[in-house]
Amino acid sequence: MKIAIKHGAVLIDEEGHVTGRDAGATLVRRLLRVFDGASIIGPGPRHCDGFDVIPLEFVDGNDTVVINMDVIDSVGVWRVLHARCEEPHIMNFVWWNTSQYSHRVQRAALALSCGLFPTFANSEHTASEVREIVFAWTTQPIAEKAKIAWVNLGIRLEHVQPRHEPSIPVVLYPAIYLSERKQPRVFLDVVERVAKRTPIQVEARLHESHLIREMAMDLSRKNWAWVGPLTANREDYWHALSRTTAFLATSTEESYGLEYIEALVAGAVGIFPDLDWAREILPSRYPFLYSSIAQAEEMLYRAVTDTDSCRREIDQAAGGSFVEWLRARHDDDHFERAIADRVQEWFG
Repeated sequence: MKIAIKHGAVLIDEEGHVTGRDAGATLVRRLLRVFDGASIIGPGPRHCDGFDVIPLEFVDGNDTVVINMDVIDSVGVWRVLHARCEEPHIMNFVWWNTSQYSHRVQRAALALSCGLFPTFANSEHTASEVREIVFAWTTQPIAEKAKIAWVNLGIRLEHVQPRHEPSIPVVLYPAIYLSERKQPRVFLDVVERVAKRTPIQVEARLHESHLIREMAMDLSRKNWAWVGPLTANREDYWHALSRTTAFLATSTEESYGLEYIEALVAGAVGIFPDLDWAREILPSRYPFLYSSIAQAEEMLYRAVTDTDSCRREIDQAAGGSFVEWLRARHDDDHFERAIADRVQEWFG
């Protein structure tokens, strides 16, 4: 079977490379690496660096599996392919938080798509949400036959760099967007309180579309904060993480939390809200889960003033080395094997 990847927001530069540092672009590059010879579905045919771009209308549904990252429109993809073949092969890839689809029409469309087509999710948390949506919004015969699988996305462990402790503790805003779900105002409130008590350097690397937002402007005016664009490449990104002391997660919901896993593996102390999504990626006795702004402030203050002690507590919670605990559960080799195996299982 051939593989064609569908992600409407993907951008390809003049040299034929998938551009962007956001999760979607990163995952498209990973899928191209996993499935040798895969193509990307786009508006017009084009030869690129190691892959081709083909319009959906040109895809032969008889011998091609469409991995659809735009899950909500899989029924429409099926209709296009069905015009030229009897049984199109479509696999949903749910790599985002399902809460972004809140309207009843969107929820119903998502449920029908995941009920009708085999669905691969980026984490157990996301898979559970998908299963609940399918059972709540479709009929029993559809829900009972739904095929849903998952594996943690994982990270490229070979990218991790040796630690370089900064002279002034660095606190990271662990996201590239200032969306409401990320609660950036809560982040600003907490780090501002900590900055009044001890020297810190807050760093926020944002997608260009969010650099001009009011929140970004507010943060950039602080003499203890730096706000700028995303790093130019992955090496620079991991170098920045190697000198990050701590980060404060404030999101109300996450499908997986790739940015947090990467920062944790790099040695940063993570302060998390006491929510299900956070507990699912951490050891059961993880010590830095907060339930209030005051708790978040105290935990972050400890993380930047008594960092080594905090790291020892985290190691104890993991039953040894926390970094090795993470490596065993979030290696992207597991993801690559699992998604390839599911394509083979579901489509032969």
